[in-house]
Amino acid sequence: MYDWIYFTILAAFMQSVRTAGQKQLSRHLNAMATTLVRFLFALPFVWLYLFLISQFQNIAVPNLNADFVQSSFLAAVAQIAGTAFVIMAFRYQNFAVATSLVKTEAVLTAIMGVLAFDAVLSGFGWMSVVIGVTGVLILSKTDVGLKSIFNSPASAYGIAAGLGFALATLWIRQASLALQTDLILSAAFTLAFMVTLQTFLVLLYVIFQDKNQLRLVIDNWRMSLFVGIASMLGSIGWFTAASLQTAAYVKALGQVEFFFTLIITYKVFREHINVREYIGMFLIVVSVVILLLLA
Repeated sequence: MYDWIYFTILAAFMQSVRTAGQKQLSRHLNAMATTLVRFLFALPFVWLYLFLISQFQNIAVPNLNADFVQSSFLAAVAQIAGTAFVIMAFRYQNFAVATSLVKTEAVLTAIMGVLAFDAVLSGFGWMSVVIGVTGVLILSKTDVGLKSIFNSPASAYGIAAGLGFALATLWIRQASLALQTDLILSAAFTLAFMVTLQTFLVLLYVIFQDKNQLRLVIDNWRMSLFVGIASMLGSIGWFTAASLQTAAYVKALGQVEFFFTLIITYKVFREHINVREYIGMFLIVVSVVILLLLA
């Protein structure tokens, strides 16, 4: 009955761990090479996960269709961009603040859902948008105004990452539903297909951009493997929890990632968070909670 809680906490924790590992790698690799690690080293594990799910449920792997391929491709590209922007944000702001900026993903998902995916945003939804934007303004440490927000590299990259992940989430849902099969299996298949596509796309980009980055990836294979395994475990946690409980509850509980992030910030990176940053992060978390529980 309460299994979804354990899986959600696992997912939130592993996502914090994976992001921390990517920050460590970003000291040695460029943004796209660090992004590649997330997909390349998770690839064999997500296919193993799909195989086990298919065997356990005794359901055949679904066939591809045009709607699935299109939505998966768009989701893959959006997630690649989001991951790269997260890594870029780390170069301008500390770990906890950069992660909080990415948490605008929930608000941006609602906005993009209304604008491009025929979703409906309630009054509480718009309230969450206002509170979230206020939090971003505080974190950006700039004068109030959209122009000022995007003049702050940390804010611009953080918001761009949130937008990328928001679009990816919306297209992932479309892709999974397009398979018209068991939702747990379709989610696993979508994950395996997307990670394969993302590995191919980012690997090609890195080869043409700077082949030396591949050598650096190999040199840092231990941390790369760590990031890949963390990424895989986080994905399994999210997919399993969402299959056991309403997504809104899973997303709301998933905000415990924020507290894991603070622990990592203090214990691993030894970074200082000031009062203004705490206020900004708190407002972003409040906006997400309002969106998920009241909207």
